[in-house]
Amino acid sequence: MKLNRTYIFIAISSIALLIVLIIQVNWIFETARIKEELFNEKANMVLSRTAETLRSDKEACMNVEVGCIKDNVEVCLNLDNNAVHNIDSILRHYMKLYNFHIDYSFELIKPGAAKAKNVWGLSGNVYKTPLEEAVSKSGLELKLIFPDKKQFIIAEMGTQFIGSVILILIVLILFWRTILSLTKEKKILEHTTDFLNNMTHEFKTPLTNIALAGKMIVKDLNIGREDKIKHYSGIILEENEKLRLHVEQMLSMTALERGEIPLQRTELDMHQIIRDSLNSMNIQIENKQGELKLKLNAENVVVFGDNAHFTNAICNLIDNAIKYSKMRPEILIQTFNSGENLIIVVSDKGIGIEKEHQKMVFDKFFRVPTGDVHNVKGFGLGLAYIKKIIELHEGSIELVSAKEEGTTFTITLANA
Repeated sequence: MKLNRTYIFIAISSIALLIVLIIQVNWIFETARIKEELFNEKANMVLSRTAETLRSDKEACMNVEVGCIKDNVEVCLNLDNNAVHNIDSILRHYMKLYNFHIDYSFELIKPGAAKAKNVWGLSGNVYKTPLEEAVSKSGLELKLIFPDKKQFIIAEMGTQFIGSVILILIVLILFWRTILSLTKEKKILEHTTDFLNNMTHEFKTPLTNIALAGKMIVKDLNIGREDKIKHYSGIILEENEKLRLHVEQMLSMTALERGEIPLQRTELDMHQIIRDSLNSMNIQIENKQGELKLKLNAENVVVFGDNAHFTNAICNLIDNAIKYSKMRPEILIQTFNSGENLIIVVSDKGIGIEKEHQKMVFDKFFRVPTGDVHNVKGFGLGLAYIKKIIELHEGSIELVSAKEEGTTFTITLANA
């Protein structure tokens, strides 16, 4: 089975994009790792230089040790303000020297404190160094804590991190939009191809009939049979009318989409519109020995709209009900009021529409696959035209259908 090139393209593009995203995400984590290593290096340098400075001041070391010995807890609490201020000032000096601007706290830890639980509840943000020599009797350690380490590293990444995240989001959105557009264009191309094929067949039959009738007229002119000439002339006129209607339907749909056909809005009696539509469709219904029921129960039936376009819309719905009936058509048209709206319901017991196709039936050029029914003609413009007309009149049309059970179209219009 030959794979569709479009889906192959989408698959390859998706894999390539996924690889790019993995590389980008990996780059972000690698950058964060490098930033953390630099942070650790600065923190250890500050702590090491502070310990060296503190050890060089024997008087300060003795004050620290005496204050810690008086405490019976792991963290030294009984330090005088001078000792605290002295340690803090040394830390601030080296923080500034290494251009290290982040909030911190420090503690002096007695032996065995390394096994104690971190009171901050954090990991990777605590740095320690032993205070040897002058304070070696008690083996004190200086503990430097950075509660906002993670936020600091992210802030250090700054523009690179934010830019990378934004670019990843933009690429994902653009890729998603591109895939949607590509899929949509593919469907349009398929529908257009079907439309051109249908148009070729629809035009070919009338043109062939016109050509044959013309040849027969030329042949019978020599014979002088006036009745046959009238018969063939009638065929030519009938087939010519079919061609005219096909062309007019296509041009009307295009003009409506461009807004080139102004609607001639007047107050209309929709019951009369329905009856007028039935008058033009009765021949087709009778020809198929069909049955049509009317339940026109609406009391307020006046709407503000275009007579010709509404008539065409109702005729199209009835025509669809006739075409998509396997046996004798059974059509029901109902009307009723709901609040200030007029509801028109056109139902049939035809072949129905499968759920997967129901969302596409109002698309231009789309035709529902009919299975064993091969005699259904048309360009796939009827329902698209109906929906456009209803929407131009600020109304709505809904579809309910089930395979082999029939289809119901419900039109909602505002009363005048």
